[in-house]
Amino acid sequence: NCSFCATARQGFSRNLSTAEIIGQVFIAARHLGQNPKTHRHITNVVMMGMGEPLLNFEAVVAAMRLMLDDNGYNLGRRRVTLSTAGLVPAIDRLREELPVSLAVSLHAPEDDLRDVLVPLNRSYPLATLLDACRRYVAGNPHDQITFEYVMLDGVNDSPAHARKLVKLLQGIPSKLNLIPFNPVEGAEYRCSTPAAILEFRQILQRAGY
Repeated sequence: NCSFCATARQGFSRNLSTAEIIGQVFIAARHLGQNPKTHRHITNVVMMGMGEPLLNFEAVVAAMRLMLDDNGYNLGRRRVTLSTAGLVPAIDRLREELPVSLAVSLHAPEDDLRDVLVPLNRSYPLATLLDACRRYVAGNPHDQITFEYVMLDGVNDSPAHARKLVKLLQGIPSKLNLIPFNPVEGAEYRCSTPAAILEFRQILQRAGY
């Protein structure tokens, strides 16, 4: 139910099965002509799609196990990324069962704003979510969390927001993915200007991100 998300407006129908999820990888591999004698093969997979992957935990994890299996697609765990809006209990469960790369749809550096943009934040506010992120990478010095941040004009894109974001993520091995908003019909949001995105990015880069 992210307020800027076109998919959220469509409502919930059902979850995909493991077969439907891995079937997408199968079709992509077939189009690439993947076989043991070719160099064209799938190297990375991101689990995101239309909805929250961690709300379909069993099917998603089973599909990812096939992607990592030596007799499946033989991907390294850092080559498979799961994107979540921040379902904290499932993040902890994923860490125990299959710690693939984690991407978090953050989109705001403060709770009041994130409550509006990502309503799940009301159940798992930023402090709780970021503690889960710290647990997720603990003991794995080469792991990072990717934080996704959609750029919304006049909403979350000011230099002050960037500085708050830098402070918020201190101590978490992380990288940031700044995503220009893709306008959709009926949306109340607009994409940040190129100048605003550039300034935002420069603040993050100067802080080492």
